Amino acid sequence: MPNFCAAPNCTRKSTQSDLAFFRFPRDPERCRIWVENCRRADLEAKTSDQLNKHYRLCAKHFDPAMVCKTSPYRTVLKDTAIPTIFDLTSHLRNPHTRHRKRIKELTEEDLRKIKERRLASSVEQLAAKKDATTEDSTGAAEDEPQLSTEGKEFREYLRSLFEVVVMLGKQSIPLAAGKASEAEYMSNNFQALLDYRMNAGDEALKRRFHATAVNTEYVSATQQNQLLDICENTVREEMLMEVRESRFFSLVTGDLVEFADEKHLPLFLHFVNQHNVLREEFLDFMSFDGDECALVERLEAQLTDRWGLSMEDCRGQAHKATGTSTTKMKAVAVLLMEKYPLALHMPSSQMALNVHLANSLPFPNVQVVMETLRRIGAFFRTPLTQDELEKAISTHYQKNEEKGSSLKQACASGWTELHNVFDVLLDMLPPLLLCMDSIRDNGDGNFADAVTADAYSLTETLSDFEIVVTVVILKNVLTFTRAFGRNLQGETLDVFFAANSLTAVLHSLNEVNDNVDVYHEFWYEEAVSVANVMEIPVTVPRLFLRKQRAADVGEIQIEAYFKEYVTVPVIRGIMQEVEDMFSETNLKALKCLSLVPAVMGQMKFNTTEENYADVYRGDLPSPDTLLAELHCWRIKWKHRGKEVRLPTTIHETLQLPDVKFFPNVNAFLKVLSALPVLKLEDSRSDKASRRLQAHLDGVPVKRWIKSLAMLNVNTHVKHDLDVMVDKYCRLYSEEDPEADSEEVADAEAEAESEEGAKADAESEDGAKADAESEEGAKTDAKSEEGAKADAKSEEGAKAHAESEDGAKAKAAMK
Repeated sequence: MPNFCAAPNCTRKSTQSDLAFFRFPRDPERCRIWVENCRRADLEAKTSDQLNKHYRLCAKHFDPAMVCKTSPYRTVLKDTAIPTIFDLTSHLRNPHTRHRKRIKELTEEDLRKIKERRLASSVEQLAAKKDATTEDSTGAAEDEPQLSTEGKEFREYLRSLFEVVVMLGKQSIPLAAGKASEAEYMSNNFQALLDYRMNAGDEALKRRFHATAVNTEYVSATQQNQLLDICENTVREEMLMEVRESRFFSLVTGDLVEFADEKHLPLFLHFVNQHNVLREEFLDFMSFDGDECALVERLEAQLTDRWGLSMEDCRGQAHKATGTSTTKMKAVAVLLMEKYPLALHMPSSQMALNVHLANSLPFPNVQVVMETLRRIGAFFRTPLTQDELEKAISTHYQKNEEKGSSLKQACASGWTELHNVFDVLLDMLPPLLLCMDSIRDNGDGNFADAVTADAYSLTETLSDFEIVVTVVILKNVLTFTRAFGRNLQGETLDVFFAANSLTAVLHSLNEVNDNVDVYHEFWYEEAVSVANVMEIPVTVPRLFLRKQRAADVGEIQIEAYFKEYVTVPVIRGIMQEVEDMFSETNLKALKCLSLVPAVMGQMKFNTTEENYADVYRGDLPSPDTLLAELHCWRIKWKHRGKEVRLPTTIHETLQLPDVKFFPNVNAFLKVLSALPVLKLEDSRSDKASRRLQAHLDGVPVKRWIKSLAMLNVNTHVKHDLDVMVDKYCRLYSEEDPEADSEEVADAEAEAESEEGAKADAESEDGAKADAESEEGAKTDAKSEEGAKADAKSEEGAKAHAESEDGAKAKAAMK
């Protein structure tokens, strides 16, 4: 008979896969917590024995750390395991479906009782720890597993190890410094800190160290990796709990990172936490190998199987791709939207729209410009190179000091990521070449050889006329999207007006495309003027020229070449990208921002959110009452008191105490908040991608470790050392022969019993063998007696024959 999962909205059964199923516990308290987390109203009246006998939960509802395989054929659950991963909302998308497993809707009173029970439980546990001599604490202590002295010491030892690992992670210090040579091993940071703690009086480490054999590695590389994995998973689970509580999220990816010669994709989640604060957190790296379909499957498995999320709740996706990965990530976005239509592909609030659009163009000359911009940004991060650049600006613009001063302010840190980056770059080209020439000369010897080599490489790139033309074309074409992109990263009101101005942006781009001959003529003249100032020859690219000569084509017109291969492709590529990124569905979603009271007031309370509500109708608790609720929402703010200020953001609106009386509006705003295009309000989360980049910049490439990066980027997440120790004891204590003396003793006793059983089996086999040998001996004895009898019979026959011969002889004599 198959096992069926008792969790709501879960249809798994044991005959469909190898998934493990677990009985409800017999312990009444733990069983009550399981039922409470399941939210099955029909199970509350049943006893723990009934639930244990008739109901099961599949492994998908437990933290993977709570489930372990004791053998290839046996999966068990940890004694303290509690189910925490449930889908309590998918039935809302199809309210007409009949459900066998009815979900209990928690009222305010239910929530209050649950909190009181949990608070009472925690108070009792705290009292038991503080006053172990009282009767109540004694009774509570009887329910808890008693640790031996060795077990407590082992946990103290593990806690010290985790403290060191967390500290190294926060400071972005690799555990091992690496090998200096085959014979000499350089200082191990992890071991050095352990030595320091022992010298400072850490008794748990001292005892462990003295108990370790001389020729045994104190903390092996395997154990260090286990510690890192536990820390990483604990931090990730803390953030995932917030994501699951909020339900809706968006997937955001970053620039590729290379670990051990393999490219990985950083994964971020964009969501609204329980305090209605918009957050974006870094969660993991994922391998970038394989084609687009393989990458989509890997993403789905990561989010659903490993993290316990539902892709049906993904409301947006944004991919920060550069270079050759751009085309692949665009295909991934299309495939995800085909499977999940509400996972809208949008630009990320972390990147200027113009930079994103330029990165999305798959043309080699554009990609060279974007890569050069990234190299320029990295090159001028040091004060020495920045000072040299400012000197070059002052020299070039000495006749126009106002222009020089404004350019110095514009080229401050991070200017290569701004909306007007191409305008600044075009003005910076002559000073940049002047600066690079000065660094290459290195008359004062202030720059290292590597810096001068980088300056030479950048000079060669910037002094190419094709690059100059490309920069001019990008600057002029992206002028039409600059204000639009800046509004997208502005306040909620700006985003709403940007969504309504997209038609005008596309109209301007279409006009440029229709009159490309006229526009290109002006832009080409601008490029030639800049090239003359920089003393760059106006020529066709050498590679194209060589191909044309090989094909024996006539003389090439330079202006016509750049029109066909630069201007036209850039204009059409930008138009196509804008249309793809802001489809009709995307615009409907952004226009729903009129639910924010300040936007309503700006529109004179004449908004029509109901016209766009169909996009998220399935996410609303009561879609049938939406029209009436929206009318009441508008009336509420239209007839407010004069002293009442209109909230200007989604965050402010969600913080209002009476928003709970508008459940559809409340749900609507939370769904909209998850869109990746909206600006983050929490400055700490706003820097998640920057913190990751800072970590990678501060650690040598050969020392990049995924777990260490996870700890360093998420230092703001609570690090519970006790939880880490518990997880380590559950997962690895059985594999460590020195982890717990009690387990070792049990294992030895079990081994001895097995050896005794084997010995008994061998003795039984020996007895059987002896019995068989005795029977064989008897058989042999019988055969020997038979042989003797045969011999006697032969002798008798001979005697008888002899007697007959004697009788014949006597007769003859007579």
